[in-house]
Amino acid sequence: MESLAADLRERAVGRVVERADVAEFSVLKTYDPPLTALRGARIAGAARFGKFLDLACTTSDGGTLHLITHLAKAGWLRWRDQLPDAPPKPGKGPLAFRLRWQDGAGFDLTEAGTRKRLAVYLVTEPLAVPGIASLGPDPLSPGFTADVLAGLLAGRRTQIKGVLRDQKIIAGIGNAYSDEVLHAARMSPFRLASSLTPDDVSELHQVIIETLRSAVERSAGLAAAELKKEKKAGLAVHGRAGQQCPVCGDVVREVSFADSALQYCATCQTGGKPLADRRLSRLLK
Repeated sequence: MESLAADLRERAVGRVVERADVAEFSVLKTYDPPLTALRGARIAGAARFGKFLDLACTTSDGGTLHLITHLAKAGWLRWRDQLPDAPPKPGKGPLAFRLRWQDGAGFDLTEAGTRKRLAVYLVTEPLAVPGIASLGPDPLSPGFTADVLAGLLAGRRTQIKGVLRDQKIIAGIGNAYSDEVLHAARMSPFRLASSLTPDDVSELHQVIIETLRSAVERSAGLAAAELKKEKKAGLAVHGRAGQQCPVCGDVVREVSFADSALQYCATCQTGGKPLADRRLSRLLK
């Protein structure tokens, strides 16, 4: 999301909105102000709040609006140098939302699959979006210190994987990079957060910062269309179940849940012991 924001700062800032169109009715989560308020607005900036993408817009009367999107698991932003003149027709395809500039360029928000979770908000301030108002500290902000991380983990008898994924505790890491962080830290995803020693917390903090900064640096200057491919290429374990761990050569394993999965290396992270995959165990009974 940081890289998408950077791409939009490069491509979109200064452009004037011609119109915004909804192609999937469930995508729009706010109705006041209406999307028509974006007509004639100039893009003033692009930012990220956790996994929310924010386009700040200056309206023709000098006001400020924020077009905020959450791409969810299967959504993506697709920049197009020339969009059709006619607005899209609502249908069953992947197109959910379209923003078109006065010069004909713009972007589509698309979402694969049948579970529609992509969300679009038009608000006067970002904190009006409930998901942004409840975000925890951003790990790439200067204030995210090892002491702050220690305070977030203290007393939490929950698995460290879940803590790193929880946007209300730490904003922006998510499922993929929590796998990557724990692999780099050589830590089991099932370890209880409250069991980490001060040295463990310090090392985990350093790995979080290094992993996320490295990901941002690798994607610097890439257009939106190239970001997913680059992200996948830079992952050591996430999404690589059955492949070799790039560190030790062991097979990357997976634990499945109802709506997600984690990947890890047993040799690097759990002393060689495979973690219990409860869903698979139930299927085998």
